[in-house]
Amino acid sequence: MPIVAIVGRPNVGKSALFNRLVGGRKAIVEDLPGLTRDRLYAQASWREHSFHVVDTGGYVTNAAEPIQRQVRAQAEQAMGEAEVILFVVDAASGILPEDREVAQRLREGRTPVLVVVNKADRADHPGTFEFYEFGLGDPMPVSAIHGLGIGDLLDAVVELLPAGVSALETAPVLSVAIVGRPNVGKSSLLNAILGEERVLVDPVPGTTRDAVDTPFVLNGRHFVLIDTAGLRRKARIDQAVERYSAGRSLSAVDRCDVAVLVIEAGAPAVNQDQEIARYTVEQGRALVIAVNKWDLVGDTDRATPAQLAPVHRALRFVDYAPVVVTSAEKGWGIGRLLERVLVVAESFARRVPTGPLNRVVEQAEQAHQPPADRSGRHLKIYYATQPKAKPPTFILFVNHPDLLGSDYRRYLESRLRGAFDFTGTPIRLVARARERSAAASKHRAPIDRETL
Repeated sequence: MPIVAIVGRPNVGKSALFNRLVGGRKAIVEDLPGLTRDRLYAQASWREHSFHVVDTGGYVTNAAEPIQRQVRAQAEQAMGEAEVILFVVDAASGILPEDREVAQRLREGRTPVLVVVNKADRADHPGTFEFYEFGLGDPMPVSAIHGLGIGDLLDAVVELLPAGVSALETAPVLSVAIVGRPNVGKSSLLNAILGEERVLVDPVPGTTRDAVDTPFVLNGRHFVLIDTAGLRRKARIDQAVERYSAGRSLSAVDRCDVAVLVIEAGAPAVNQDQEIARYTVEQGRALVIAVNKWDLVGDTDRATPAQLAPVHRALRFVDYAPVVVTSAEKGWGIGRLLERVLVVAESFARRVPTGPLNRVVEQAEQAHQPPADRSGRHLKIYYATQPKAKPPTFILFVNHPDLLGSDYRRYLESRLRGAFDFTGTPIRLVARARERSAAASKHRAPIDRETL
C-alpha cells in the first residue's frame, strides 16, 4: 500500500495531523515536544484511494542525545520508504533554523513533498506565504485540530500517489500485541522478529510511549506486530502521558488476536505480570509467554522444565499458554516464538463440529457426574454447540444453569482441551436453560383450576 510520511521538527502538530488523516486518535497528542518517538502507521482512505500514513518523531538535525538520534533515524527511514512526504511547519512560529535544515534534506531527495502549514485558522493565513522560501511548491494551510484545509490536502496527496491496489486490503491479518512490564525487552524483541531497528530501544524505562503497529509478511502470512508501552501498577502511574500510554497498551490487547506476554528471565514473575495475563483472559485473547533475556541466565537457547517451573507456578491460571525462552540480543527463540504464535492463532480461531463436541461432553458426563444441590436437583447437559470462535465459545443447554459451578466448568474445559487442540486460547462456557419446544408446550396437561 502506498505510504505517506509526515515529517517536521518537534511540536509542529504532526501527530494531530496524523490523527486527522486516519480518522481517529491513533497517536498521543500533548503539548509536549518530542512526545512521538517511533514510526506510527495507520491506514487512511480518500476518494477510493487507500494508503498508509506514517507519523514520525520530531526531526532534530544536531541531535545530542542518543534517543534523539534514534528518533531522527526513524524519521529518515519513513522518508526513504514514502511515495509522498508531508513536511509540516508551524504558521504561528514561522520558519525556524530546523525547518530550513529539514527542507534542505527534502530537496536533496526525489520524493514528492507537500509543505503543510499547520495551525492556520484560515485559508489566507498571513504566515503561510513565507514558506514559499523553501522552493518545495505551494504551501498548504491547514488546521489539524479544527479540520480546516484537510480535504484540499488529501486531494493533493492522492494526485501524487501511484496507481495500484495493495493485497493487504483483502488478505487476512494476524494481529499480535507484545505486552509486559517496563524494560523487559518488548521493543528489542519486536526488532529481533523484524530483523531491523523498527522501534526505539533504550535502557531507560518508558522509551516506548504509544502502541506501534508494524505490518509484515512471513511465508505468505500477513501480520501486524504491536509494540506497547510498559504496563506498571496504577498506583505508580502519575503522569498524563504515561496514563494514556497504559491505556493504549490495554487497547492493543483488546484488538489483537494473540498477546505475547514478555517477562524477564532470572526475575520472578510478579503481581503485575499476573495482572496482565488476567487481562488477556478477561478480554478473551490468545496468549503466548516469552521469557526474554534468556542469555543472562542460560548458555543455550533451551530451558529445562525445572528452570521454567517458577513461571508455570506464578501463571498457573493460564497454564494453557505455551512458554518460549527468547533472547532478542542473541536472536534465540525468535523462530520458535513465531511458530507458537501461529499455533495459538489457529487454536483461537478453531471451530469444533457439533457431533464430536457432543460426544466429548457426553463422555465427560459419564466419567464424572454433574453436580447437584441440596434440594436434589441434578445438572443435566442436553446439548452443546459452538456459536463462535476467537475465543472458542460453547453454549451448553442444560436443565438448571445455576448448577454449572466453577469446578465443573474447569473439568469440562479440561476435557475439551484434551479432545481438541486449544493451545494458548481461553475457552468460554455458557450455560443456557433449554427452552421447552412448541410441541411439548402444546401437549402439556391442562391446569386443574380446582387445585389453584
